[in-house]
Amino acid sequence: MLYIATVHYESPRWIEIQATYLREHMSVPYRTWSSLEGIDSSYAVHFDRVVGQLGPHAGKLNHLAMEISNEASEDDLLMFLDGDAFPIADPMPLITEALSKAPLVAVRRAENLGEPQPHPCFCVTTVGLWRSLPGDWSVGPTWPGPNGRPRTDVGANLLRALQLGPTPWVEVLRSNRRDEDPVYFGVYGDVIYHHGAGFRGGTPSGVHRAGAPAGLRAPRVEPLGALIRAVNRRRYRAWERTTQARRLEQSRTVYEKIRAGGSDWVRDFI
Repeated sequence: MLYIATVHYESPRWIEIQATYLREHMSVPYRTWSSLEGIDSSYAVHFDRVVGQLGPHAGKLNHLAMEISNEASEDDLLMFLDGDAFPIADPMPLITEALSKAPLVAVRRAENLGEPQPHPCFCVTTVGLWRSLPGDWSVGPTWPGPNGRPRTDVGANLLRALQLGPTPWVEVLRSNRRDEDPVYFGVYGDVIYHHGAGFRGGTPSGVHRAGAPAGLRAPRVEPLGALIRAVNRRRYRAWERTTQARRLEQSRTVYEKIRAGGSDWVRDFI
C-alpha cells in the first residue's frame, strides 16, 4: 500500500486539482492523509483520512507520518506531497527505479540557492525506513549559503539523519525546459509538478532577493550616511513590492490554466 501525506492550509484551492491528478496518474492503490487547518470540513471527502493539526508545516508532516506509521506495515510506501504538488505522469516507474538504488527518493531544489536537502514537495520511502532513521522534516542543521552565511530550511534534519546513517538517497531535480520563474512552477523528473508558495502571498524567495538591485554606498559621515541608508531601504521595499506583485500575477495565470483542466499547460514547462 502507498500512503500519501499532504498538508493543505487556509485555502482549498489545490485540493480538487491534486485529487484529480492523483486519480489520473497513480497506477497503484493509495490512501491520502491530510490536515485542513483553516479549511471547511466539507473538503474532507477528497481524502481517506483527515487529521486535526495546528502549527508549522514540518511538524504537521511529521505528525501525519507518525499516524500513518502507527497502522501501516514497514514495507508500505510513504509519500510526502506538498499541497500544491501533484503528478503529471505516473510516478511509479521513477519511484521503483529510484528505490532499487537507495531507500529514499526526493526532490532536491538545487535551483534554490543550491539547497542540498530532500524537499517534501515530493519524497517517497518505506514506513520502515522513516521509523528507523527517524525521519524528521524540521529545520535545524545548517549548510553554507551562497554568501557564506549558514542556511537551513524544511528537510534539514532529514538530510542530517541520512548523512549520519549513512543512508543514500536519490535526488529528483528540476527538469523544466522553460522557466516562468527560477524557483517556482517547477517540474521534477518530468513527473511531479510543484507550484511553489501555493498557500502564501508570493514573498520573493532567496533567489529573487539575490537579484535585488544593489544599494547606494553609504558614507560614514553623518547625517549623509543615514540619509542614503534610508533611501536604500525605500528602494528595496519598492523593488520587493514590485517583485511580489509580478510573481503573484504569474502564479494566478499558471493556476488558472491548471484549474481549467487538460494538459496544455504542462507544455509551457516541458
